Amino acid sequence: MKYIYRIMLGLFIFNIVACVSTTPEGAIIKEGEKEEFNDVKIIQNWSGQFPVDKLGVFPEGQAQLPAGYMGDAASFAKVWAVFSPGTPVPEVDFDNNIVVFGKNTQYFNRTTIFKVTLTNEGVAEVLAMATMSTTPIDDVVAMSLAIIPRAGIKYIFTAGSQLPVK
Repeated sequence: MKYIYRIMLGLFIFNIVACVSTTPEGAIIKEGEKEEFNDVKIIQNWSGQFPVDKLGVFPEGQAQLPAGYMGDAASFAKVWAVFSPGTPVPEVDFDNNIVVFGKNTQYFNRTTIFKVTLTNEGVAEVLAMATMSTTPIDDVVAMSLAIIPRAGIKYIFTAGSQLPVK
């Protein structure tokens, strides 16, 4: 059974990478050029659960997105208070960093951000690894947060479009 689980997890990771390795919409590549993706350093990350009825604390327009970001201490503090109640809000230098998130939007699958890539046009993509299940989302979604450097990031690629980073 453990062997089958590893195969299923491996196939799932392959499918995630295959699905997100295409050029994000809006990135213009001239004929003969190849899009470059650079890895962005993950400074710190966390995984856990987030109550569905509290998704409204995410920054405006990001409650239902599978990926997004928080670019200021106040937004992060609101999300952190729900994500990890009773624990101090981690210190983040928002002048130089942002906090990205990835969360399930269809099925409850534990998730971990394992990589963030950045195109030469400034489009960041959050890549997450997740368990595979068909358990419907009920009261909580699985979510992962990561602190990454802000430098060069103009957009977060999410749900087929680009979310501007301010």
